[in-house]
Amino acid sequence: MDFVQNFPFFSIILSMFSGTVSSVLPAKAAKWLNTVVIGAVGCMSAVLLVYLMGKGTSYTYMMGHFPAPWGNEIRAGVLEGLTATVFGVVMLLSVVGGMDHTYEDVEGTKLNLFFIMIDMMLSSLLALIYTNDLFTAYVFVEINTISACGLIMIRQNGRTIEAAVRYMIMSLLGSGLLLVGISMLYDMTGHLLMSNIKETVGEIVAQGEFRMPLVVTIGLICVGLAIKSALFPFHSWLPDAYGYSTVSSAAMLSSLVSKGYIFLLIKIIYRVIGFDFIAENKIINVFFVFGLMGMIFGSLSAIKENDIRRMISFSSVAQIGYIYMGFGLGTEIGMVASIFHILSHAATKSLLFISAIGLTD
Repeated sequence: MDFVQNFPFFSIILSMFSGTVSSVLPAKAAKWLNTVVIGAVGCMSAVLLVYLMGKGTSYTYMMGHFPAPWGNEIRAGVLEGLTATVFGVVMLLSVVGGMDHTYEDVEGTKLNLFFIMIDMMLSSLLALIYTNDLFTAYVFVEINTISACGLIMIRQNGRTIEAAVRYMIMSLLGSGLLLVGISMLYDMTGHLLMSNIKETVGEIVAQGEFRMPLVVTIGLICVGLAIKSALFPFHSWLPDAYGYSTVSSAAMLSSLVSKGYIFLLIKIIYRVIGFDFIAENKIINVFFVFGLMGMIFGSLSAIKENDIRRMISFSSVAQIGYIYMGFGLGTEIGMVASIFHILSHAATKSLLFISAIGLTD
């Protein structure tokens, strides 16, 4: 195994370790550690991307000494390397670009907590990108939820506390549906590794068994992740969460968090269930309809807004609709377009939030 193949594991562990160390450091030292770690993760992701493009293939990384189906695995390919690189660069620029306003909006005693939440969010996003295990994905979904709530309410005024509570309620509803779906999938297949689940699901479909329970399970997982990624009509928490948090928090939340959940959904569609079964049971039609409604409603709501940050927040509802509509096209080019939009929206939305706070000063 080449040394560079350890980089996904190093990136996740380094981010989590940085959060632990930041808890006992002075605010200034925690800031520098956080910045260096995000930069290092971005560099490792870029090196991994170049390596994978040269190899032209993906690989799996076994965690510990236990092979499938008992062990845990990381899977890295060109798409994972590209996504991790873009996420790392966007997070670094969001933190640096909003740093001055962070010192204004966050109490000095809370700055360490702010950087801890950023580290936890980075580690959870990387885990969602790289993991090949559904339960591990669920664990980091919850870590992502907690860190996102912390970043929303770190500003500590009435608006942000209300927004964080609303986000937590909606997000936990999505997490609960996702966990129920994963539990049912485990009950039917006996596996948690994505590759093993897909193999067993193929056998179940071929034998004609558990067809309706499988459709219900997929529905629960899709609805859970749709809630967490703010697909219309599950978007009610989004405008306040993005509009009233600190500028760095808004930039990261709008550009990265929802995209991490959507990326996990893409992996489930292709590597867990299989796209053919999703298309055969008309689930992509549901994606198309709600994606289209999100595009229209989000755009109209943004036009009616007078507050520029809430306007950009409602724009995110429309952009998420674009992504899901691409899924709903049911074609390879539609999925490619959705993935491209995930990456481009991650860059542009964070830039818009950073720019908007400059315009309002």
